[in-house]
Amino acid sequence: MKSKYANFIKVLRTERGFSQFFVADKLNLSRPSYTSIESGNRGLTLEEAEKLKDLFGISIEEFAKATLPKYEKYKQMILVYLQSPFSTDGKVPKTKLAKLLYLADFAWYYNKLESMSGMQYFRRKYGPVPDPYFRALAELEEEGKITIDYKGDAILIGTGAKHQKLDLISGDELSLMKKISTKWKDKRTQEIVDFTHEQLPYKLCSPDETIPYELIIQQDPDYVY
Repeated sequence: MKSKYANFIKVLRTERGFSQFFVADKLNLSRPSYTSIESGNRGLTLEEAEKLKDLFGISIEEFAKATLPKYEKYKQMILVYLQSPFSTDGKVPKTKLAKLLYLADFAWYYNKLESMSGMQYFRRKYGPVPDPYFRALAELEEEGKITIDYKGDAILIGTGAKHQKLDLISGDELSLMKKISTKWKDKRTQEIVDFTHEQLPYKLCSPDETIPYELIIQQDPDYVY
């Protein structure tokens, strides 16, 4: 239990901004009892595991695997799309890029029953997006791997250095992302926004709620991406 769940639970709690007091209260535990879980000195009951997976917005399968989000892989997914021939100037609107990443993660889950990045998406007013998206863009810009430009009200993301390393993306994942990029290359941002807003994962969730990956399985095959 210590090696499999302790750090997993701690990372998820920290990423969501929950205090130990908050999570302990949700589990009807004292703070010392909860901290013993994070330190690996106490195991979880099935009831506690069920409460935690709901609190963190993950599936029981993801909880059982104790697989953390692949943040560096997610950053490489951003680079994959920026290296695709989306436009003549090689730049992608920030909102459109976020939707393309969402489609890749959920389409991969549709076929493989696991997401590509492991990121948790939230139902925001402007669409499904994981909170680390904005941090990832800032870090990539600092690293000189992307450019961020402003054109009126639009924020355009472009690629920095060419031929960047994409060693965390498999051939099958790259193939899927290329199919998605080909489909949406000449579409306006509003079209992809409307598309994702009409998908079941977004429609069935409440504002600011975590979007369960499992909902995409109920989607019409022709409407996955």
